[in-house]
Amino acid sequence: MFGWLSPQCPVDPAAKKWLEERLHWLSGQFGRDVFTRRAVILPTDEFFPDPVDGSHSSLYKLLGQVCRYMDVDPDAVELEVFTRKTNLWLVNDDGKYLPPGAAGLYEEQSGKTVIHIESSEMFDLSGLVGTMAHELAHLRLMGEKRVSGNEYDNELLTDLTAVFHGFGIFLGNSPRHWDSHYGTWPGTELRRPEYMTLPMFAYALAHTAWLRAEQKPNWARFMSFELRPCFRQAVRYLFKTRGSTFCP
Repeated sequence: MFGWLSPQCPVDPAAKKWLEERLHWLSGQFGRDVFTRRAVILPTDEFFPDPVDGSHSSLYKLLGQVCRYMDVDPDAVELEVFTRKTNLWLVNDDGKYLPPGAAGLYEEQSGKTVIHIESSEMFDLSGLVGTMAHELAHLRLMGEKRVSGNEYDNELLTDLTAVFHGFGIFLGNSPRHWDSHYGTWPGTELRRPEYMTLPMFAYALAHTAWLRAEQKPNWARFMSFELRPCFRQAVRYLFKTRGSTFCP
């Protein structure tokens, strides 16, 4: 009679299954404690004490901090800034906007990892940190030969790897999926995004709270207006139903 009041998972069954399976996989790769015990990285002076003024030195300091949180040697990473050649907004055949270009790029060069950052990101701390964490996640996955980079969920897994290392709020506050970039989940007709969506970030972050027994975590106040209600829905779902295979 009151079933309609029962907590609902914010993601569809295919995305739910993928998230839980990949959280298990990441635990096997990096250790479950990375997800359950490390601090959730926040946009505060505690985590990023140095100002970012657009200079190369300030960007390298920031990159060094993100590297350490991602368990990457900063000396093995170089930074390059690029500027998009066009600001045109294009649409596909369905009238959906196409992304204007990548905010960051990952590249391997003669034993060095090069992270390319688009110049418009340089004064947006949240977007800049999220982009750096995503590109360094490529290093932890492809650079360390954990994946080939040709997997159907390459970018999704890269996003989730950054979340796994504590950067979920940064990426969840600025999700980079586009309606024009959808495929289908293997074996289903359900739509699969290229990058993690806001509900997917919310569900992953809810696991962070659930596995730490934090139903109302203090760090939730740093979430965007759009992310917070979805996160609360996911937290309520997990605490009330325990309906995940990746559980405490």
